[in-house]
Amino acid sequence: MIELFENSNLLINNADLALKRSKFETIDWEGRLVEINGARGVGKTTMLLQKAKLLNAGANNSVLYASLDDPYFYKSNLIEVADEFLKNGGKYLFLDEVHRYPSKYPEHDWSSELKTIYDRFPQLKVIYSGSSILKLRKAKGDLSRRRISYNLPGLSFREYLYFNGITEFEQISLDDIINRHTEIANQIISKIKIIPHFREYIKTGYFPFYNEAPSHYFERLKDVITVILENDIPAVTNIPFETSVKLKKLLSLISESAPYTPNLSLISKELFIKDQRTLLKYFNFLENAELIQGLSKEAKGNQILRKPNKVFLDNTNLHYCFYTIPNIGTQRETFFANQVRNNHTLTFPDKGDFKVDETRVFEIGGKNKAKAQIKNLQDAYLALDDIEVGFGNTIPLWLFGFLY
Repeated sequence: MIELFENSNLLINNADLALKRSKFETIDWEGRLVEINGARGVGKTTMLLQKAKLLNAGANNSVLYASLDDPYFYKSNLIEVADEFLKNGGKYLFLDEVHRYPSKYPEHDWSSELKTIYDRFPQLKVIYSGSSILKLRKAKGDLSRRRISYNLPGLSFREYLYFNGITEFEQISLDDIINRHTEIANQIISKIKIIPHFREYIKTGYFPFYNEAPSHYFERLKDVITVILENDIPAVTNIPFETSVKLKKLLSLISESAPYTPNLSLISKELFIKDQRTLLKYFNFLENAELIQGLSKEAKGNQILRKPNKVFLDNTNLHYCFYTIPNIGTQRETFFANQVRNNHTLTFPDKGDFKVDETRVFEIGGKNKAKAQIKNLQDAYLALDDIEVGFGNTIPLWLFGFLY
């Protein structure tokens, strides 16, 4: 345990509290079992260490942070660590990368041990993080009635402006964007030139690690994709290596023409997949790993076995891992879907590009986009790129980046 505490204190003491995600304030950190999931690189580890540092101030041995891919856990199990930690005055146990935990027995995994910790040590508060692909797994230890779960997305456009020291703005609700967008946009552009910052965000603004090494950003982002496909998804789903290769090919196909309208028969032939249900599971793997986002006509139903009407890459930064100059129309739709989906449901409408919360229809385009496709529709709007301020039902596209 001594080495765990030493490493924990080093990491916690080095945590920077200057910039915190907006999600930080919405998490119930006093819950007995708190899950924070999200894609690789969105800042889960930073968030855990920031909260650990705030709790650790003046409190001796009450906080412990550990990453579960640490070699320490090759032999030691979580229950033993929690027991000894509690006996030495522990109160808050922060566990990172839980999906990388090396299980000690075939019938038990990290969730089984967390369930035991929850039931056996009610005085202990456990906060753990893991990949968004945790949603794919079949839990061996049922945590659904015990945990409070949060998803951490990448930076919104609003958070990007804050994290890069440009300026700080309040979060804006969708209702306010609809009803007060002209007033709000004028307030914002009176402080900054918004379009150049929006262009930078589209290319490099989604993942917080950009500023660590700007010249290597896309190289690191490609590495993130590789780790997700070769390590994270197989670790949770137990798929063979051959399947991870097919996932790479499927992601490449989607990137070539996103927003992508899947032709399951053609894809099945290209990837040598006989069963279309298997192919739909592969789409589900990529979507839960937050590499793609699917759009269907219905918001509910069996997501795994339902063909999406359109498929996008998850965020606009991913486009630059595949293309030097991505398609601008694709990027506009990807941005809108990525920013709106966090607090609202998106479906595929009969007319227009998106239906939000099953009521409002949005058509996405450049500044010269006409209203023909949403003509005569009620509660329909244009979200247009390359404009600073809108009018009536024409809204600047960048403004949807202030929703979270």
